[in-house]
Amino acid sequence: MIAQNIILMFTSTLFSFLQVSGTDSFPRPLSTKEEYALFREMKNGSSDAREKLICHNLRLVTHIVRKYYLSANNQEDLISIGTIGLIKAVDTFNPENGARFATYASRCLQNEILMHFRTQKKLGAEISIQETIDTDHEGNPLTYIDIIAQEDTIADDLDKKQRIAKLKSLILTTLTPREREIIEMRYGLCNKPPVTQRVCAQKLGISRSYVSRIEKNVLEKLRGPMSDA
Repeated sequence: MIAQNIILMFTSTLFSFLQVSGTDSFPRPLSTKEEYALFREMKNGSSDAREKLICHNLRLVTHIVRKYYLSANNQEDLISIGTIGLIKAVDTFNPENGARFATYASRCLQNEILMHFRTQKKLGAEISIQETIDTDHEGNPLTYIDIIAQEDTIADDLDKKQRIAKLKSLILTTLTPREREIIEMRYGLCNKPPVTQRVCAQKLGISRSYVSRIEKNVLEKLRGPMSDA
């Protein structure tokens, strides 16, 4: 109990410092390689690595609280409780299993919040899984069964947004104008309809085999950085 109170005090201060209710002043997300390296360092006794893993994943806590508990009056408490779940996730995650940490952590912190709601009830009282505990951002009631049965896509959504942003940046910074033009036409980027290699070649006045060769080179050029992301 004492340890939990210390964590609650720490996360309450962190809540105010980061101003999670109004801004997004969070450390940047870690790449898969960075996370794996930090978990390896933590396993060897590094407290700094543990702290980095916690801080760089705080945005996941606030994202879940904002998405599922937007109307809650005690969001600061939920941030603190969710952060406890995140800390437990960091301490128990095994990167060798091949799972993504964001997915594992989101489950842990949601379970921690659910346990918090349960402990608010009187000891021994029955809890209906259909009981309303909050409302979502559209005003719909949120019940225990909603949380238990929720098919979690938060981590996947965050991962997808990060990958899209990374891909856009790579296209703008690493491709030549000709490569960028071809890849945008072929895959329908920048609100353009996708076209075949033959149509692309006709529009640019080059051979289809040349288009195919450039497209292949571009995909190889992007594959490495995107795998790291």
